[in-house]
Amino acid sequence: MDTELSEIYSFIQSIPPFDSLPKTALGRLIKELTIHYVRKDEYLPPKGMTEPCLYIVRKGALSCLVNDNELVSRLSEGDLCTEFCKQALQLSTNLEKLPSRQVKTDEDCLVYSLDAKILHDLGESYPSISDYFSNNSAERLKQRMSKANEEAIISSSLMNTPVSNFYHSPVIGINITHTIQEAAIQMTEQGFSCLVVLNNKQCVGIITDKDIRRRCVAEGLPITTNICEIMTKEMSTIDIKDNAYDALMTMTAKRIHHLPVTKQGEVVGMVTVTDLMNNEGHNAVNFSSIIHKAKSLVELKEISGLLPKLQIRLAKLGASADHIGKSISAITMAFTKRLIEMAEEKYGQSPVPYAWLAAGSQARQEQLAHSDQDNAIIICDSMKPYDDAWFESLAHFVCDGLADCGFIYCPGNIMATNPKWRQPAKVWQQYFDDWVDTPKPKALLNSVFFDLDTICGDANLLDKVREKLLRKTQNNSLFIAHLSKNALGLRPPLGFFRDFVLKQNGKHKATLDLKHNGIAPIVDLARIYALSQGISAVNTIERIKQAAGTAAITKSSADNLIDAYEFLGMLRVKHQANKLMKGLDADNYLSPKELSKLEREHLKDAFKVIKTLQDSRQATY
Repeated sequence: MDTELSEIYSFIQSIPPFDSLPKTALGRLIKELTIHYVRKDEYLPPKGMTEPCLYIVRKGALSCLVNDNELVSRLSEGDLCTEFCKQALQLSTNLEKLPSRQVKTDEDCLVYSLDAKILHDLGESYPSISDYFSNNSAERLKQRMSKANEEAIISSSLMNTPVSNFYHSPVIGINITHTIQEAAIQMTEQGFSCLVVLNNKQCVGIITDKDIRRRCVAEGLPITTNICEIMTKEMSTIDIKDNAYDALMTMTAKRIHHLPVTKQGEVVGMVTVTDLMNNEGHNAVNFSSIIHKAKSLVELKEISGLLPKLQIRLAKLGASADHIGKSISAITMAFTKRLIEMAEEKYGQSPVPYAWLAAGSQARQEQLAHSDQDNAIIICDSMKPYDDAWFESLAHFVCDGLADCGFIYCPGNIMATNPKWRQPAKVWQQYFDDWVDTPKPKALLNSVFFDLDTICGDANLLDKVREKLLRKTQNNSLFIAHLSKNALGLRPPLGFFRDFVLKQNGKHKATLDLKHNGIAPIVDLARIYALSQGISAVNTIERIKQAAGTAAITKSSADNLIDAYEFLGMLRVKHQANKLMKGLDADNYLSPKELSKLEREHLKDAFKVIKTLQDSRQATY
C-alpha cells in the first residue's frame, strides 16, 4: 500500500462505523473512494457529481443549511455527510417531510466520496454499517445506553464473588409430616422467612412466608393442613462453587427470593436476594447507619472523607449516574439530619415546626461527592420575630458542619444562613407567587428553588406551598415562556468548527463543560415540563417520564432525552472517578481527547437530542 493510501486507510479506520470493518473490507472500501477539493463558499455535491454519495470530511469545515440559510449543523474533520444519499440508503421513512438542505463549505475542503450503492452493498455484508446509517442520532444513543446497561450487569462485583460468601448456614428444615401452623410457629420463633422441607433427611421442597400467604391464607386452607400441600416442590438450587451473579440471575428469572445452596448435591445453606443486593448496595445504607451513630463533628468529618472512594467504587462497578446520584444524595441527607440532631441537642427543640429543605441537585437526588450546598428553611407561620434567633443558630451550625465535611458553601449564598431563604411558609408562598405572576429574568435565576425537597422536619410545610405553586404554573404560558427563555441560555457545544466548542483559555482550556452545557440544559427542560404540567416530581428522569406523552413532550422525545441525560451522566461520573483516583479534585471539564472516536460520536448524538428539544421549546414562545 503506497503512502497516500496508507494515510487514507488510517484516517477511515478511525471513523465510526468503518472502524468495525475487518482489514480486507476496509481495504476494498478505500479503493472505492474519490477525492475532491472544494473551494470555500462552494456547495456539495462537487461539480460533476450526480450519483448519490456519502461524503467524508478529511480537512476543512462544512455548514448544513435549511430554508433561508438557517444553520442546522456544522461538519468538520472526520464527520460524515449523508445529505445526498439518504434516499438511496432509505435513512428516513418521511423523506417528503424533510426540509431541503444545502451543504456549503466554510473554508477550502478536502472530502472523500463513496457511492451510495457501494455503501449499501457493504451494509448487506456487515450489519454494523447498515445499522449505523439506518439509525438517527437518538437511536444510536439508545443503542449505546442499552449496551451500557448490559456492561453494568457484566461488571457487577457479583460476577467475581462466589456464592459461598453470602449463604447462611446451617439450613433450618422441617419434616414433611408437619402442618402449616407448625411451620409458621417454627419460622416465627427462629426468625426465618423460609424452611427447607425434609423427608427422611432428603430435601423435597421449600416453604416460605409467601407460600403461607398465597397458598394457605389467601385460599382459606386450614392451618392444620400438611405443609406438602403448599410447599414449592420443584425447588431450584445453586452449587456452592457457582458465583453470586448466577444466583441473582436464577432468582430474578424464576421470581424467587430464596435459593438453597448445595455441595455435592446436599443442601448446606440458603442465599436470599437481600443478601446479594446488600453487597451491591454497599453505599448509602451502610454510610447512613454509620453517620447516624456519629457522636461528634470530628467523626462526621472522618466519615465524609470516604465519599470520594465510594463514588470511585460505584463508577468502577458500572453503576449508572442516576444510581450514584441517589446514593450520594442519600448520604448527604444523612449528614444533614445528624447535624440537625446535634444542633437540637445543643440549642434545644425548635420553638415552632419547620422543615429543612435541600435545593438543586441534592433535592433532585443527583448530587455527587462533596458538591456545594443549596439549602433553606421553611418555618410554620406561627413563628414570632424573636424565634428566628433559634433558626439562625441552627442554620449556621448545620451549614458550617456541612462545610467542614467537604460540602462547600454555596457561591450564590443559597443557604439557610441567608435570612432571605429562612422564612415562614407565607413568605415562601409570596416568593413563588411573585416569580410566577410577574416573571422577571433576574428573579428566575432562582429557578433552583423550583427543585426543593424536605430533608428533615414537617414535610407538609413544603407540600402545601408546592401544591399552590403547581396550580399557578400549570398552563401558565407567560411564566413558562420566561422560564424557557432563561433556561435556553445554556446550549450544547455542538455544531461549530472542529467538532465541539471548547473552552478557549484559562485553567480548563480545550475542554467541554459537561455540567453546564450538557446536563444542566436537560435539567432545565425537565423542570419546564414538570411546572407546565403540574408535576410534583423533582428528580430529572422522573420528571421527564411523568411528562412523556403530555403537551410538553412526546414519549419518543422523552425517551431520547433520558438516554442523552444518562449518557452525559455516565461520562461525567467516569471522568470524575478518574480525577479522584489521581488525587485531583473532581470537576466537570472533559477533554474530548479522553474519549474514543465512537464516544465522541455518541456525545454529538446526545447534544443533537438536546438541541432539537431546545429548538422545539424555543419555537413555542
